[in-house]
Parts: sequence; C-alpha cells; structure tokens
Amino acid sequence: MSGPQRHDIDWGDGATGTVAADADNGKESQATAIVRLAHENGVDLWHTPAGDGYITLPVTGHQEHHLLASRGTRDYLTRLFYVDCGKAPNSNALQAAIATLSGTARFDGDEHEVHVRVGGRPGHIYLDLGDPAWRAVEVTPAGWQIVTKPPIRFRRPRGMLPLPVPVRGGSLTELRRFVNVASQEDFVLVAMWQIQALRPVGPYPILVMIAEQGAAKTTTAKVLRRLCDPNASDVRRPPRNTQDLMIAATNGHVVAFDNLSRLPGDLSDNLAVLATGGGFAVRELYANREEVLFHAQRPIILNGISQVATRGDLLDRAIVITLPPIPDARRKDEATFWQDFDVAHPRILGVLLDAVSSGLKRLPDVQLARKPRMADFAVWSVAAEPACPWSPGAFLEAYAGNRQGAVESTLDGDPVADVVRALVPWSGTATELLTELNTRTDEAITRRKDWFSRPRQVSDALRRIAPGLRKVGLDVDFVRHGRGRTRLIEIVRVDSSAADAADAVKRHFLDEEIDGLTESEERI
Repeated sequence: MSGPQRHDIDWGDGATGTVAADADNGKESQATAIVRLAHENGVDLWHTPAGDGYITLPVTGHQEHHLLASRGTRDYLTRLFYVDCGKAPNSNALQAAIATLSGTARFDGDEHEVHVRVGGRPGHIYLDLGDPAWRAVEVTPAGWQIVTKPPIRFRRPRGMLPLPVPVRGGSLTELRRFVNVASQEDFVLVAMWQIQALRPVGPYPILVMIAEQGAAKTTTAKVLRRLCDPNASDVRRPPRNTQDLMIAATNGHVVAFDNLSRLPGDLSDNLAVLATGGGFAVRELYANREEVLFHAQRPIILNGISQVATRGDLLDRAIVITLPPIPDARRKDEATFWQDFDVAHPRILGVLLDAVSSGLKRLPDVQLARKPRMADFAVWSVAAEPACPWSPGAFLEAYAGNRQGAVESTLDGDPVADVVRALVPWSGTATELLTELNTRTDEAITRRKDWFSRPRQVSDALRRIAPGLRKVGLDVDFVRHGRGRTRLIEIVRVDSSAADAADAVKRHFLDEEIDGLTESEERI
C-alpha cells in the first residue's frame, strides 16, 4: 500500500470537512486526487440515451458497470483513494469527484444502452447470470453459450440474485412440477409467457393468476420470476403510485405483484403501458419544474383471489390463468419444494434458452394468417414452438381460447356491462346513462371512490368495454343527433355476422397499426 507521502494532497479543513481548491495552496485536493486515480486506473465514463452517467470499472478478470451515483461507485473510489493515500476521503471530496466524473461521462463519454438482466443486439440475446464474474449467456439462432465479456452493458440493481449456470439436455415438461396449472393449455401459455420474458423487447403479455387461498399462486409467481430474474424480493405488494411502479420496473426485468384485491383505474392503465412499452414522467423530488422520465417495457405477473384485471384494455394484453386448489396429499413443505426447484432450475433454464434460440432462428419466416391482439407475442411464440414438447399449433389454439375467456372476464361483473345488457336496445345521452347506472347498480358499488361522478367517465368506460360487447352481439355507437348536434349513445343488438363484421373493420385498422410498429421495430 502506498502511503500519503506519494502525493502532495490537501487534506482539507479537518474541523469542517471542506476540501480546499487546488489554486489555494498549490496542492492537489482530495476530489482532484480521486478523479486522477480513477483515470489512472482505466475507468470508462459513458452515458445512456437518457443522459445518466455511468462508469465501467476494471476489476480483476472482468468489467463492472455502475451508475455514477450508486453505492458501488462510491465504494470503488473510496478504496482507490485509501490504497493510494492511506486515508479515507471526506464525504465532500467524494461527492465533488463523482460530480466531476458525471460531467465527463455526460458530455465527453460515449453513449450506450444499459440493460437489466436481459439485453440484446440484432440476432443476439444476452442474459446476465448475475455472478461475481459478470458473465452472461449469449443466445443466437445457432444456440447458446456462456460468455465472460458480453458486448452489451448490464447494470445490477440492489436485490438482484445470481442465476444458476444453465445446462443442456433438460425438458420443458419438468417446469410443470413447479407451476400449479389446471390444464395443458394453461401450461402452454405459462411456458410461452416465460419464453417471451427472456426477450429484451416486448410487448409482453401480462400474466394474471387467479386462485383461492392455498392454491400456490404466490409460489407459482416466485417460480416464474426466479427462472429468469431472481431477486431478494421476488414478489411485492402493489405499488401506491406511478413512481413506485416505475422504480420497481427499473430495478428488475420481471415485475411481480402479489395478492391484489383490485386494480385502481390509473394503476391498471399504467400496467398496460408498462407491458407494451411507454414513458412515464413524475416530478423530481424537491423540485417544482424538473421531471424524472422513465421508459420501460417489462414482463408483468399479477395474482389475486378474485379477478384483479377488470378493465378491457388491460385484459386485452393479458393471459388469465385460474389455478386449481392443491389437495393435501400433493402439498409439499416449502423447504423441500425449493430444494427440488434449485436442482431442476439449471435444466429448465437450459431448455428455455433452447426455445429462445429456436425463436431467433425461425422468427423471420413466421407468418400468421390472422394476427391476434399482442401480435408480436403470438409470432414469437409460434417461432419458438418447435423447441417445446407439444404439437405445432397448440399455442395458437390455447391463446385463442384464453382470449375468449378474457372477453367474458371483461364483461362479467362489470356494472356498466350489466346495465347495458339489461337496457338494450337503448339510446340516450351519457347523463341519462349515468342516471340509469346509479338507479340499477348496488349502492355498495356506487358509493365507492372510483364510481362515476361525471357523464364523460361513463362514456369512457363504455368505450373500454365496447370491443367485448361486440363479441357478444351488442354494438355501441356514439352519434350526433338533431340541429343541436346532441351526442347520443346508441346500443343495439346485432346478429353474430354483423358483430363479427364490425369487429373485423376495427381489427383491420388495429392490425395496420401493429404492422407499422412491427416494421419500424428492429427485431431482436
């Protein structure tokens, strides 16, 4: 260890902890010394497209990527200074050094994407193993392998746990031992959700699991997250606001919320955006005008005793699975269950990676005669299906059945749908419809905080469930009537062919929109 005699360091005012400037006495300040030591040790300073400063640290045998404002950076710079000078730097000097390095990273450093657990480049997907050597799995159309220096940059949020090293020769059927599903169709959908979760880009279907107490819904959620993104907190309570949701999304690849009772409208909307990709803006703490921008796209798991996803736009992006009760004779103690899972985990992960490789190989050649909602997910699943232990076409059949179930879930128990079905045929204003709703709906519902207070809210709710109503033969239209151009809501019953035709027209435009997005997206 070098002593402090090596460099002429200004140790600052011991009484106040301040760091003297270089020009004050000709000596090098602690902050300047830390910056110099960082450069002498070969750190790489860079920034993300969002402007966040990062530092790449040369560690024996590998490289580590840290946010400059992170604890990992502070620990590294503190150690550098102590080894060189034999004394810990004061906090002000460390803060000043990090601020200087951040400026260099933002204005002089290169720009790179940073990934959490899963990342990619054209034709390649990388899975961060989370081990001390910072290794990753590289997946290509030709297969997969372990690489010591992945060509993309990962960050490791606090709480991230390592994955086991995958092994070859496993079978996806082994996964069914650890997920409590009632049918082969449900297992196909869960397995395909898991394979999609290993992609760096979505859109990702939201996996919604409904089950009574004791049906292992929490355990199943933990299994699915641990397979590709283990964390010290595998499942969490639902977020209180948008900021909490985005913090969870930026600190893990998979987001899993446990034991939800119901989803408020704003949280439901935010989850739908998070699954398909979108940006969120929240006010920066202690600032009046500055915003913190979040952009993320994440696989999501939700579970609850009752149907937690009731809004049509969320269910339109969801796979809904009902878990069966577990007989006492089949129930395992938790310690034994997780021991068995840990043994099987490397084999299951290996076969999941085989499926991802198959998907990468076949994706350019897959064409669907009819694109369902979440078209990119469907195309990817068909591409990966040959590596799975079921017949070709099983996924699309299971997915279509689940989609129909989602339509029924959208309408069942929805107070607006219940009243509309009782009123049809009907014509009137949104105000008149609100009156009908207040009259015909149970008081326990109308007294809730999220009940409609304005006619516009009723119109919005009706638009949300209109696609589901068309599926059951009810067509909703918003028209202008008379000289005053009064906006009326018209609800009529149509035969199945007319309903299908109306839905086909709307689906045509939706498919064109999806095609446009897909063509502009760089496929990975």
